[in-house]
Amino acid sequence: MKLHLVNPNTTASMTEKAAAAAREVAGPDTQIVAATSAMGPASIEGHYDDALALPGLLAALEAAERQGVDAHIIACFDDTGLDAARTLAGAPVVGIGEAAFHIASLIAHRFAVVTTLRRSVPVIEANLERYGLSRRCARVRASDVAVLELEDPHSNARARISAEIAAALREDHAEAIVLGCAGMADLARALAQEHGVPVIDGVVSAVGLTQTLVRAGIATSKAGAYAAPRPKAYAGLLAGFAPKG
Repeated sequence: MKLHLVNPNTTASMTEKAAAAAREVAGPDTQIVAATSAMGPASIEGHYDDALALPGLLAALEAAERQGVDAHIIACFDDTGLDAARTLAGAPVVGIGEAAFHIASLIAHRFAVVTTLRRSVPVIEANLERYGLSRRCARVRASDVAVLELEDPHSNARARISAEIAAALREDHAEAIVLGCAGMADLARALAQEHGVPVIDGVVSAVGLTQTLVRAGIATSKAGAYAAPRPKAYAGLLAGFAPKG
């Protein structure tokens, strides 16, 4: 089985961190093929970055589809471009945010999300509402850690994330914590031991779910919303990138 993990931002070190977390839990028959977007922002923090990340993400998915993969994982907690990716790809596509929320709902009555900046909170809240899981989430908390701080070993990012987890357990009565950024993938295990509750990483969650989909032979429905795009000309940034309908 070959899983394509794509980082929609252009920071290769973040891709490597997510790929390492994915390979740690992948089955012995699963190959993780990791890709960093060649076009877009260095980090995705809010709606503007999300929009600018889409062309690079879709180009990476199309390239992986041509090479042959069994499923795709979008390694951004905002689930950047998830609907467009499912429309484009023939293989299943799983976003790490949606995956983490569903895993959390299976092991806790109420969970909290600890993310990076405050501007990411409305995006995550909107996704929870859309996925039908907002009532299971006690609160979405911002640690006020910029995404790129997670790549700096000299920052105090981990301490600030840990402090928000403690507050979520104390004030929000959360029973599990979802880490709201792919750049936190290497922190989940240590933070779970520190706080004594499940701490869920979206990359690990997505690997488990995509493996299940592939082994069960379940693909994205093309009957309606995710039907393949109709062939047409694409101008500007997407000149020469025309999805095959």
